[in-house]
Amino acid sequence: MTPAPGVKAILIHGNGGSTAGDIWLPWLEHELTGLGIQVVNQTFPDNVKARARFWLPFIELLGADEHTILIGHSSGAVAAMRYAETHQLLGSILVGVCHTDLGDGGEAASGYYNAPWQWQRIRENQQWMAVFSSIDDPHIPITEARFVAAQLRCSYHEFRDRGHFVDSCEFPEVVHQVRKELLRGRTL
Repeated sequence: MTPAPGVKAILIHGNGGSTAGDIWLPWLEHELTGLGIQVVNQTFPDNVKARARFWLPFIELLGADEHTILIGHSSGAVAAMRYAETHQLLGSILVGVCHTDLGDGGEAASGYYNAPWQWQRIRENQQWMAVFSSIDDPHIPITEARFVAAQLRCSYHEFRDRGHFVDSCEFPEVVHQVRKELLRGRTL
């Protein structure tokens, strides 16, 4: 595979104590590196509560820019959307995403839901986006992801049997999406 010069992917895990070594993140790091993409897969600070005041500056510290793909899972997907409101990115992949605090006090305290979403800014600040969701997600109602995808007018992938995307060590659909987008933009 031809390298993707200058393209970086930052992987953003979810809250609740999740780390860079969980679920499909190490596998994805390996696969994207094989495409010639520089991958940053680090455990974020405040990984239990995943508060915006820590996570958004950390994304910036990791060097996210107009050549960066943010790939976020759960709270990481929400952080990716908030970051895209004010920063140029190449694209983003949002897995198990929501746009409300779901009535959960911990989510409400995270700081991501205090202001209205700037959907147009999120769209304008990146070349492409994709949402991955599953009807059987026990944490995020499917209406949340459908709403996000409709607002972002992006690629949408809905599964029936993936839950919250935590039961597998591989996620080939994400690699296919990245490859497709980079080929479309002739970055590969």
